[in-house]
Amino acid sequence: MKLGKQLEKGLITENPVLAEMLGLCSALAVTTSVRNGLGMGLAVLAVLTASNVVLSATRNLVPDRLRTAVSLLVIVCFVSCADLLTQAFAPSLSESLGIYLPLTAVNCLLLSRADFAGKNGVLASAADGICRGLGYAGTLLLVSAVRELLGAGTLNGIRILPQRFSAEALVTPAGGFI
Repeated sequence: MKLGKQLEKGLITENPVLAEMLGLCSALAVTTSVRNGLGMGLAVLAVLTASNVVLSATRNLVPDRLRTAVSLLVIVCFVSCADLLTQAFAPSLSESLGIYLPLTAVNCLLLSRADFAGKNGVLASAADGICRGLGYAGTLLLVSAVRELLGAGTLNGIRILPQRFSAEALVTPAGGFI
């Protein structure tokens, strides 16, 4: 599949959050600020791409009956690495993301793309991970920017709107439903 077509699918026609409705729990919970949305989006992008590459590279070595277990193990390893790196280098971000970053290990987006990686070559799987990860990260960034701007009157902590125009309920985790 051409890279342009994969990018179109990942960003628009098969966007993980908007079209496939995958990863909605974390998307609604962490998009209370641009910083959180960007942090979670980049973590999922990295985990998705890395796990796709490893699963694709080992697809001929893993028996079919063990594929799901191995896929989950690989994803959990990469999510754990992302969580530990976030704790080490961005502790306040790690605290803001809370349990939602570790919970991406069982995110349906990662598991659905693991199936793709198990049937395709390394380059196609890497491109798929990057494109779907960009779609996820872009959606989180867009949603978090809207929520932060309308809910707090800021973008990435910088005051844009006067406080009186803010709808503070939007920056609560439950505000994602609004």
